[in-house]
Amino acid sequence: MSEIQKPIIGISIGDFNGIGPEVILKAVGGNRLNKICTPVIYGSGKVINRYRQMLDFKDWQFFTIHKIEQVNHKQVNVINCMSDQALDVQPGVVSPEAGKLAFESLKRAVEDLKSGKIDALVTAPINKHNIQNDDFKFPGHTEFLADAFGVNKELMFMVSEELKIGVATAHVPLEQVKKHINKELIVSKLDQIKLSLIRDFGKQKPKIAVLGLNPHAGENGLLGMEEKDIIQPALIEYKKKGNLVFGPFPADGFFGTGAWKNYDAILAMYHDQGLMPFKMIAFENGVNFTAGLPKVRTSPDHGTAYDIAGKNIADESSMLNAIYMAIDIAKNRKDLADLEAGSMKKKTIVLKEASMED
Repeated sequence: MSEIQKPIIGISIGDFNGIGPEVILKAVGGNRLNKICTPVIYGSGKVINRYRQMLDFKDWQFFTIHKIEQVNHKQVNVINCMSDQALDVQPGVVSPEAGKLAFESLKRAVEDLKSGKIDALVTAPINKHNIQNDDFKFPGHTEFLADAFGVNKELMFMVSEELKIGVATAHVPLEQVKKHINKELIVSKLDQIKLSLIRDFGKQKPKIAVLGLNPHAGENGLLGMEEKDIIQPALIEYKKKGNLVFGPFPADGFFGTGAWKNYDAILAMYHDQGLMPFKMIAFENGVNFTAGLPKVRTSPDHGTAYDIAGKNIADESSMLNAIYMAIDIAKNRKDLADLEAGSMKKKTIVLKEASMED
């Protein structure tokens, strides 16, 4: 984390014609977050000003900077990531300019995240089509960040206070999901969930539930063999290592009976199997967290919502929780790193003293 105890939280603006700027301003407006962090919006002062007027935030001021080294810890900061002249705010309209700024702000924020100049990144929603370019050929933030950090074992982890769901296959067409499911993938995702629960959320001996791929978890082979041939063997292997893992469970009954409440996290087999119940249960306060990265990235659990953009009715709760969670996880990781460093230092001293006695 930064030298100043208060963490610096970068926020990429996302598609400025969606609800991203609105939920950002509602979350940071009035500088209410400045007591616990220093927010830095990567985007455009012109765009922020336009939404400040639309949302009647005229009394709220922000501090414009050109690079992160100029950050003002007493205010919300805005970094201009491209020329304001090309930016025409039209809420609800898909435009190439909005896609370009979404990419430029994300790129700039990730550069500062990788270099340790910000302590965590919160990404506002993008349009997965107008952001595409020669440097962004990914189905979403998660894959772009994994590539940027050279990570091949990232995890889309949907988290809230009461529910945490990871997905074995994220942005994969439904017809291709079956091809991706194998024992190695399931064990890898379980490892990522377990590590994140321990490192990021303080669960020392987490209990993880796993959902089946087929209806009724395959009905003992009648409705599919993936549970018997792939998922169950993976869970047996994982249990032998001393891990608390259970399943595979039929997804409908698992959520319908409230069984999900008995576990620290759940591994779903594909995107909608995990995100549908998550958004029904925790949509207002849910957060999309990319586990498996060396740095912290969170995001609200909703999209651009063009249909309500600019109408001052978007709920900022998920964005606010994404910022809070980014702060908490960054702190948890720092505390763990300090603890491990202290233990290593103590061990070194003991070994040195033993060597001197010999």
